[in-house]
Amino acid sequence: MTVNTNFPTDQIAVIDLKPLIDNQPNGLERVANQIREAYRQVGFSYIINHGVPQTLIDRTFEVHRQFHARPIEEKMRLSVNQWHRGYIAINTSTDVTTKLADVTKPNQSESFMMMHERAPDDPDVLADKPLAGPNQWPTSVPHFKKTVQEYNRTLQGFCEALLPAIAVALGSQPADLSSYFREPTTFLRLLHYPPISGARPEDLYGSAPHTDYGFITVLAQDNTGGLQVRHPDGQWVDAPPMPGAFILNTGDITARWSNERFLSTPHRVYNRQDEDRYSIAFFYDPSMDQEISPLAGCYSNEDPPKFEPIIYGDFLMDHLNANHDYRTDDSVN
Repeated sequence: MTVNTNFPTDQIAVIDLKPLIDNQPNGLERVANQIREAYRQVGFSYIINHGVPQTLIDRTFEVHRQFHARPIEEKMRLSVNQWHRGYIAINTSTDVTTKLADVTKPNQSESFMMMHERAPDDPDVLADKPLAGPNQWPTSVPHFKKTVQEYNRTLQGFCEALLPAIAVALGSQPADLSSYFREPTTFLRLLHYPPISGARPEDLYGSAPHTDYGFITVLAQDNTGGLQVRHPDGQWVDAPPMPGAFILNTGDITARWSNERFLSTPHRVYNRQDEDRYSIAFFYDPSMDQEISPLAGCYSNEDPPKFEPIIYGDFLMDHLNANHDYRTDDSVN
């Protein structure tokens, strides 16, 4: 295993969103140019001046740690339901769909998952469509629900503000992607990676090598480290936390939309530290019913479409059903 342990600002771009957030002259185009450059080369970047209050990030990490410190019996009462919401215990998720490694051991992490809210009378809920159901909430951690919901709303707003710049970076008009996100599919995952005692084999991962399924992922890290990104030259590069910055990566849907002009970059987490690691991942994806195929500005006669159209929800469910133990129950949607 070859890993570059130097701080990778020469290999993972730093994108400054201040021109976009402050609505500066040509700010959208300037940020779009940064996005185009970064995600054609690596597929990951650090995002600074993103406008999300650090106090909110800190409060979310605090309730995150408090929840995972609760007894396992209490957390298991919130075990992930058929709508993919709740507590996901350690050793219950294995990345069997990855083509990046021979993964036989489950990920060494536990997590709490919330998704987009749907009202009880929402047509998708009434029709019992996949992932259309209620979130679950602990009651023993003060302010948990309120804080996590606030973080979720704020990150969704952040992604919505970034969407026009990504559209322009893909050669489209600023509003061209908005129709795909009328009812976005969102995941907020509070991840805890406990220390691994004893032997630490190379094929025992906190999170096995994988690409993300969707559009974009916005990651907040604690100070522990452990995230690694596979550079296009094949080298695994450490992506340590940068104070005040998010890490943002593009996923498989973005690669399809861009006809692989933007990368869906493999990444992994290794538990090599003798301390707990916490991270917060927000996934912003299209509506479940949206058809995804290469965008008109991303292919040509010389570079024809590489992908057949898919329905995002079908694509997502294929991956969830394969990679999570609880999805093997015949009663699960």
